[in-house]
Amino acid sequence: MREISAQAITETVARLCIEANSRLSPDMEHAVRSAFEAEQWPIAKTTLKTLCDNLDAARDTGLPICQDTGMACVFCEIGQEVHIQGDFEAAIHAGVAKGYTEGFLRKSVVKDPIRRGNTGDNTPAVIHTRLVPGDRLKITVAPKGFGSENMSRLGMLKPSDGEQGVKDFVLETVRLAGPNPCPPIVVGVGVGGTFEKAALLAKQALLRPVGSRHPDPYYAAMEQELLDRINRLGIGPQGFGGETTALGVQIETYPTHIAGMPVAVNINCHVTRHKEAVL
Repeated sequence: MREISAQAITETVARLCIEANSRLSPDMEHAVRSAFEAEQWPIAKTTLKTLCDNLDAARDTGLPICQDTGMACVFCEIGQEVHIQGDFEAAIHAGVAKGYTEGFLRKSVVKDPIRRGNTGDNTPAVIHTRLVPGDRLKITVAPKGFGSENMSRLGMLKPSDGEQGVKDFVLETVRLAGPNPCPPIVVGVGVGGTFEKAALLAKQALLRPVGSRHPDPYYAAMEQELLDRINRLGIGPQGFGGETTALGVQIETYPTHIAGMPVAVNINCHVTRHKEAVL
């Protein structure tokens, strides 16, 4: 049995919070820069150039890529042969508080969804855990800004809606979102499971490298078709028009009940950020 201290978890989460907010993953940065090179519409190209310059400035200064440093979503894969010394979830919350305070990151979490009141340290985090074989602990911190989160949707479709119903729901969600989620966006789609499982699948889809394709050719083709159709909507970077509304569409699926077909769309902005570490 391998032991990992709560303090090690706290320090790791704190570091990941800061890193995720100041540097995009290589795949995401490549997608933004490639979009700038390919874009033909002058206003859209200028906008994408500004986004590229912003990435450079964040890296050079260590400042956040975006002023909305997000609510911390923390995904953990815990090896079955790992023993945590201390309170696991408390360690994660402490890491978020430490990272957002020491990194001078904006604190956006409120104590109560209706009565509000800032918690002062961006806690609590939203934690998702999964037990896996082995003796390692994998932690992924994915700060989620709410300009894009607010544009996300979940629908309980009928099985008879089929493939076309899923595509229509995704396209309608992006069309209704318009410029609000700060495009170019990355679109996570969850299909199947139950009400809550579909939403989690959609968010997990955003952890995949942008532009990666589903291993099932059927869903890989659907991802590409949706990406092409979204980019033909003409919303463009920051809503100024052009060919680059989305950088990627990523679908995750799960078996579901014979009577239903839950579909969730989780939109992320051009600052689709996450960092991971293995302890």
